[in-house]
Amino acid sequence: MRRKICWLAAAVLCLAGCTGKVPDQSVSGGAAERIVFVELDRMRLTVYENGRELIHFPIAAGARDTPTPVGIFRINRRYVTELSGFGTRFMGLNVPFGDFGIHGTNRPASIGGNFSHGCIRMYVRDAEKLYTLAGWGTKVVIDGGPYGAFTNGLRTLTPGSRGSDVKEMQLRLISHSFLSGWPDGVFGENTKQAVIAAREHFGLPPGDSADWALLTRLGVMQFE
Repeated sequence: MRRKICWLAAAVLCLAGCTGKVPDQSVSGGAAERIVFVELDRMRLTVYENGRELIHFPIAAGARDTPTPVGIFRINRRYVTELSGFGTRFMGLNVPFGDFGIHGTNRPASIGGNFSHGCIRMYVRDAEKLYTLAGWGTKVVIDGGPYGAFTNGLRTLTPGSRGSDVKEMQLRLISHSFLSGWPDGVFGENTKQAVIAAREHFGLPPGDSADWALLTRLGVMQFE
């Protein structure tokens, strides 16, 4: 509960390829301030209105190798579709390192587990309900649980990887002066060179991947 309160407080402070898609801009947040709060460890999405819980739904989230991003985002596109892998509604998020969103699914058995490519899946009827509540610009807070960016466990990060765990690694590379610039969650050429330099610095076998050995030396704590 304390973690949820902290995330919601942070969200308030931050106020400053499917066919047949029909863009819809008809719903806005309205006078009430609504926040969508996603708890990956509980597989639960809750809509808050003016700080009070309005409604909650079960969800499915990203698989280990395609984790759902954690952080504070906004809905920046909305589509009504024919029933498909996206269900009948899609609400995109302004995640800087990939194309992620909240949508329905034609695989309802996946709800409650880690099966998606990083998107938040919902039952079709639930996504349709959320669509009426979360308009353009609605803030979406995705909490990874006690392990944050590594909520799905450790995966070896390689050039081309994208995600919140890549962004966390970049932050640590920056703090150790191996990397400069802004962490963007994309394992590109600059990050690759930083990883190579960090591995050499820590006396690890040469390479361009960030495995558990490197991440621990960068300060990532091991957990069960």
